[in-house]
Amino acid sequence: MTRTATRRPADAIAARPVQAPPPVAGPGRRRLHDQARAYAFLLGGLLCFALFSWYPAIRAVVIAFQTYTPGSAPEWVGTANFTRVLHDPEFGAAWRNTLTFTVLALLIGFAIPFVLALVLNELRHAKAFFRVVVYLPVMIPPVVTALLWKWFYDPGAGLANEALRFLHLPTSNWTNGADTALISLVAVATWANMGGTVLIYLAALQSIPGELYEAAELDGANLWQRIRHVTIPQTRFVILMLMLLQIIATMQVFTEPFVITGGGPEDATVTVLYLIYKYAFLYNDFGGACALSVMLLVLLGLFSALYLRLTRSGEEDA
Repeated sequence: MTRTATRRPADAIAARPVQAPPPVAGPGRRRLHDQARAYAFLLGGLLCFALFSWYPAIRAVVIAFQTYTPGSAPEWVGTANFTRVLHDPEFGAAWRNTLTFTVLALLIGFAIPFVLALVLNELRHAKAFFRVVVYLPVMIPPVVTALLWKWFYDPGAGLANEALRFLHLPTSNWTNGADTALISLVAVATWANMGGTVLIYLAALQSIPGELYEAAELDGANLWQRIRHVTIPQTRFVILMLMLLQIIATMQVFTEPFVITGGGPEDATVTVLYLIYKYAFLYNDFGGACALSVMLLVLLGLFSALYLRLTRSGEEDA
């Protein structure tokens, strides 16, 4: 009987073919793969911006040079829309009211959030509670805020005049008076939007090293001197950027005039954006609305470029 030779495990392992290790991707290929994956995640956001922001902006520029009515073929008219808008009697009033609103919002709505942030930064107790209280108006929908203030400003049974009567002070027409309507809307916009600005200022204040304040106190600096020579220089970049953003936002004010005053009384609260709304949805003149939108876009773009240029030059000189 023939005996079959058994192979030892070591011999079996030695007889197996040796496989080469898988190739390692180079740094260039790995970097390309990471970038492709990052752009894949960004694709959704890019599509949303392209569909709801970039395309409407480009389309508005095109319609500004056309006679356009939904459902009919557009016709090119050149600069006729711009000429018609410039000769509109409401054009001057809208720009004048918008610029006045912006200046008043800067005087009132830019200083108050900074002061509130300074006060909140100095609190030792209930910081979280007061931050929620300050930010609470931001969480209310803008239309609801406008309706609440419309009732508040009611000349008859509104809470504002009721409080003045209780204090035996003269009442006001508030949004029903041509002299007080615009400043009343500024108060509404300031109350509704200052919460986010306060929190941004507060974050900037808390990033200032405490050693700077200690050194200023050792040098005998009082509260105002510490704010002037420590707080403001350390938060200068945040202040300048928030000022730019606030100017751009206030130049586009619409909700308050639309809901509270309807542009009145006597066109005292007609703003550029409200006039754009009237051209598009009341006059059915989309060409004029887009022409006015392009004017506002160009003005804000030029202002932003000049503002950034001046602030950058100031930082380099400093």
